[in-house]
Amino acid sequence: MRRHTILAAASSLALVLAAGSAWAQSPEPLAVGATVDGAIEDGDLTAVEESYRYDDYAVTARAGQRFEAILRSGEFDAFLEVFPPDEGADALATDDDGLGDGTDSRLRFTAPEAGTYILRARPLSGLEGGAYTLGLTERPPAPRAPRPSGIRVGQTLEGDLSARDPETDDGLPYDAFSFRARQGDRFAVALDSEAFDPVVRIGRAEDGAFVQLAENDDGPDSGLNSRLVFTAPESGEYLIRVTPLSVTDAGAYSLSLQEGPAPAAAESIAIGATVEGQLTETDGKSEGDTPADAWRFEGREGQRVRIDMMSDDFDTYLELFDENRVSLDEDDDGGPEGTNSRMTVTLPRTGAYIIEARAFSEGTGDYSLSLTEVQPDRAPEPIAFGASLQGEIGEGDPRDDDDRGFDAFTFSGAEGQRIQAIMRSGDFDTYLQIGKADGEFTALASDDDGLMEGTDSRLNFTLPEDGDYVLRALPLGSDADGLYALELIDRGPQPQPGGILVGSTAWGTLTETDATTDSNAHYDAYRVTLREDEELLITMVSNDVDSFVVIGRDKGDGEFEILGSDDDGLTDTHAKLEWTAPDDGTFEIRAGAWQHGQTGAYALTVEKKP
Repeated sequence: MRRHTILAAASSLALVLAAGSAWAQSPEPLAVGATVDGAIEDGDLTAVEESYRYDDYAVTARAGQRFEAILRSGEFDAFLEVFPPDEGADALATDDDGLGDGTDSRLRFTAPEAGTYILRARPLSGLEGGAYTLGLTERPPAPRAPRPSGIRVGQTLEGDLSARDPETDDGLPYDAFSFRARQGDRFAVALDSEAFDPVVRIGRAEDGAFVQLAENDDGPDSGLNSRLVFTAPESGEYLIRVTPLSVTDAGAYSLSLQEGPAPAAAESIAIGATVEGQLTETDGKSEGDTPADAWRFEGREGQRVRIDMMSDDFDTYLELFDENRVSLDEDDDGGPEGTNSRMTVTLPRTGAYIIEARAFSEGTGDYSLSLTEVQPDRAPEPIAFGASLQGEIGEGDPRDDDDRGFDAFTFSGAEGQRIQAIMRSGDFDTYLQIGKADGEFTALASDDDGLMEGTDSRLNFTLPEDGDYVLRALPLGSDADGLYALELIDRGPQPQPGGILVGSTAWGTLTETDATTDSNAHYDAYRVTLREDEELLITMVSNDVDSFVVIGRDKGDGEFEILGSDDDGLTDTHAKLEWTAPDDGTFEIRAGAWQHGQTGAYALTVEKKP
């Protein structure tokens, strides 16, 4: 929980968030040059399946801006992640013990585009936590990258990594080497070092940026050294990057490029079939240089297939390639039990595909592999506002890319319209998603347990434009099914802010019809007109909700700039914010609840700072 004090601030980057974005128990602004004290504890947000608790901070960045975040704790193994502005996207970069002194973290990352990024402070695993400090600094521009050196097949080169070398986006020094290949050529790359834990990466240069295609950290039977088998997806020039695993590592290394071993010969498997196989040390090799079996099948464009691999002898791993050996998807433990693998894929074109069946690391033994055609997506059924319906998730339903059965419903709405969807089930942990109706489904917003009644869902969302939308009702887990109830509610337009005079108190009540953040926290908004350097004392007191106040201003086009906030500055549940206006203008004060779903009476006082 972010009970923190700003220790230093050399810059005051503004946080720009979409109107209605989560600001209760959600990302709090973290400025460049600032250090905060916080604690991971009961009441903090918890990851899926309660694997860890975390605090999130929002960092506003320019395209190409480089950062370093340091997380220290004497009470847990620190871990840092940074997520891009796109909701639901994978982490842009992570770090565990990058500071090089114990279990503290140092994460370096470069913003690929302008926007608000989420920096997550958490333990490596588990629900235990404790106190921590988190600091954010801006790093200077990276040294100009020199032209890559050439390397030929059959050649071994010696090199040395140092702090003078160019850096990757996540702050790792690197050396680069180029080679040419024909489509389908196969190479074996070996990277060895006694000075550091090496990582080898292969990619291509596109518009001046390195686009990674493959990497390896610790090759089989090579200790910390790297081994990578790579198949060129097309003819052209490729780049090898030599990097350390940690930003603190450097030293001498050797790099070897050789002809790669022949790929595993592909046997035929028909859609609808199950085959029994066995991995042995004499099998063909994967790109990670581990034993692998290959299975070939023919598919149609748009056809959805599910691939299952199960074994009692080893931790299974699946990867799907097109006929040119370009990787399309992969999975480790997506199966319904233990370490078995499963992936559901929509085939991009008509033609041949290759399934590579292997162990996650170095295992061998017996396995079974199944290839099944999956029910195609059905056209969504219409659902009206105010409707309440009963449904069932079963084996015959279409499956999403995470292999979860789902029902889809379509409705029309207008820009700025606030909708609420509620899903309940006594059979499974519910999950709701909303997206646009045109094209392939992409979730714009989602909710797991927002109803705050066990595992039922409540999704609040403000429509970004006029048009048709799709609401998906599904379980959180891929192996769940059963009955559910679904409601769709029109909550109307976002309430407009009222006015408040400096020196006055507003008594209000947070209700279910108030404005809400993406995390379902209710708030009331008040406008106040101020002069530059005017100092305010804002307090919010409530016996019903954990008070949270924010002051900012409307930036237009649905964007709200947060300039200050406070949770428990007065007492454990009452807020107090001391704030100075940066210029003349009209500002918006939001009086809300820290916990989502809370409602009740409050008093908001705005006065000149004594």
